Amino acid sequence: MKLPRLYAIADAGFFPATESLLQFAQELAAGGVTLLQYRNKNGSARQILDQALGLRHTLPEHVHLILNDRADLALAASFNGVHVGQDDLSPASVRNLIGPDRWLGASTHNPEQVRAANATDADYIAIGPIFPTRSKANPDPVVGLAGIRRARELTRKPLVAIGGITRENCRSAMDAGADSVAVISDLLGGPNSSPQAAAEHFLRLFAPA
Repeated sequence: MKLPRLYAIADAGFFPATESLLQFAQELAAGGVTLLQYRNKNGSARQILDQALGLRHTLPEHVHLILNDRADLALAASFNGVHVGQDDLSPASVRNLIGPDRWLGASTHNPEQVRAANATDADYIAIGPIFPTRSKANPDPVVGLAGIRRARELTRKPLVAIGGITRENCRSAMDAGADSVAVISDLLGGPNSSPQAAAEHFLRLFAPA
């Protein structure tokens, strides 16, 4: 598989309602995002499925959708893949559920976990947090750019850098060996920006000189 440089994440915790989540995702797609992970750590199965279906029906087919944790709901919503953490179902279990054609990603936070993930059927491996992050209540210890370099030595699978990635530091993560960067907060926009503009800015940074 070939990951796009920008791996966007839509975390339901940042949005007060489904409508604002879908609007965010639509803006990202308009800005050029082609891979989006939907993450909802606190919602019920019904809410997660409803929002996942909303994303699938709202976004164009060329946007690949990954569901965090829930392989069953990913299948129900016709998502393109599943991403699992260290405390979720094993990659082998998820692969048995989703079959060979959907994408499967695994989160890692140290060299031992990278080695273990490399031995699984995971299509790509995420390593992080690279920088301090506010997107998780209890984040794992920061691994820094050295963590990317070490992970790159341990796997030939596509490598996603995650945790505190911004437009100011994303190039350093790529230069350290990441194939893609996962971004949450810096895509939300702000008083003088929008999610679409943020996505476009990221993609310009990755464009060949």
